[in-house]
Amino acid sequence: MPATPNPSQNHLLAALPTAEFELLAPHLELVSLRLGDMLYEPDRQLQHAYFPTTAIVSLLHVMESGASAESAGVGNEGVVGISLFMGGDTTTSSAVVQTAGQAYRLERRRLKQEFDRAGLLQRLLLRYTQALMTQMSQTAACNRHHSVEQQLCRWLLLTQDRVSTRELVITQELIAGMLGVRREGVTEAAGNLQRAGFISYRRGHISVLDRAGLETHACECYALVKREIARLLSDVQYRQDDVPPAAADKPLRSGGSPGPGQRLAH
Repeated sequence: MPATPNPSQNHLLAALPTAEFELLAPHLELVSLRLGDMLYEPDRQLQHAYFPTTAIVSLLHVMESGASAESAGVGNEGVVGISLFMGGDTTTSSAVVQTAGQAYRLERRRLKQEFDRAGLLQRLLLRYTQALMTQMSQTAACNRHHSVEQQLCRWLLLTQDRVSTRELVITQELIAGMLGVRREGVTEAAGNLQRAGFISYRRGHISVLDRAGLETHACECYALVKREIARLLSDVQYRQDDVPPAAADKPLRSGGSPGPGQRLAH
């Protein structure tokens, strides 16, 4: 049975102390996001920040030719719309729903108001932004220097970290667009991983069968990104009064996860 929607399914919202969360909670709007929904477009004023809980959003750069590539993904570990509190208001990228699900959205003026309070939310958002920048820069290096097979392993692992199931609903065409490669390259790479017993694939569905195998087959980029997220958010304590077990038990799915009795340093 699916978990009852709860803002604390998003790790940034779950990390806010009760007093600060209660200021924000009345302004959080639960929204359902469908596969392919565009949350923002290049050079358009962003109206909301989105805190995904079960959805995953891809930050995409689209060329004049129509070719695209993902610079980062955002799931329940983060927020979509960092330019709203970093001072830019617009961005050159697009934000497209990669995995359907739910998110809590917050109107941009309210986000800026809460950010300017200079409380824990501000520090969480700034640390998350650094983690997102790490993911973006590592993705650029990975796409340039590593094989399609390694890139696919990295992408599958990061995606599975953000969902509660082994099966991912996505087509090879969409994955090719995320990685910025030809579909034939993804087909060949997925076939190799399936023959190795790491995944199974049927039209529009990929199931991870051997996660450890994928991790050993992936390049160093996956582990580096996860390690940096854990380092930056390692002193976060989640609200134990209302955090669902899934969020509390595996906050970052990586070594160095937040431990009891810790709070983000002031």
